[in-house]
Amino acid sequence: MGKVTVVGIGPGSLMDMTERARRAIDEAEVLVGYHTYIELIEPLIKGREVIGTGMRQEVERCRAAVEAALTKSVVVVSSGDAGVYGMAGLVLELLLNIDKSQRPAFEVISGVSAVNAAASVLGAPLMHDFAVISLSDLLTPWELITKRVELAAQADFVIALYNPKSHKRIENIREVQEIVLKYRSKNTPVGIVTGASRSNETKVITTLEKFTEESINMFSLVIIGNSTTYVKEGYMLTPRGYKDLGVIE
Repeated sequence: MGKVTVVGIGPGSLMDMTERARRAIDEAEVLVGYHTYIELIEPLIKGREVIGTGMRQEVERCRAAVEAALTKSVVVVSSGDAGVYGMAGLVLELLLNIDKSQRPAFEVISGVSAVNAAASVLGAPLMHDFAVISLSDLLTPWELITKRVELAAQADFVIALYNPKSHKRIENIREVQEIVLKYRSKNTPVGIVTGASRSNETKVITTLEKFTEESINMFSLVIIGNSTTYVKEGYMLTPRGYKDLGVIE
């Protein structure tokens, strides 16, 4: 009986991969993943069997991984953290449909999520309660996504947006902007990090009123501040409240 391990490889740079994730990759007989993510770990492949598929072939990819894991040690790679919009859930769903007596062993190894990587580039925007919402409506109805945005905005969460804009979803980000503007000042800080921790990383800090004018794509992560978030000397910061305790001036 083999084993399938779902590994979060971090946001892009091999330097942001955990030692535990690297060890699992080194010990695997088969590596499975989206072509782009396989390319990110190219120096670690070392001649092992690779099963790579394209975008929107997640089910086929995970089924191939589970089948291979019946007899081999398999690692499925996801960018960021495998349990945050990654492959951990789908692999586990498929495994739980297999009889326990024939089911391969299963493990998830966490990684640095894109939201953490983007936040570190911006400064410290996630120091208080925050909500993470994907704007991709491929698997979730847009009406439900906008409801979540509305409630998060109303509750004054810092809001981190995954999959904020694509070639087909051009206007959705503007609808999100309009929703949040109902509850927050137009000057609320917004940070946009594209390609966090990769060689083409870019960072922009702007405002809720103007952020949709910036370049945003599927490799971007957008962080909308709450009512207390501010920008100082190029850093975006959401205070935790230590000033109110008299800890800092």
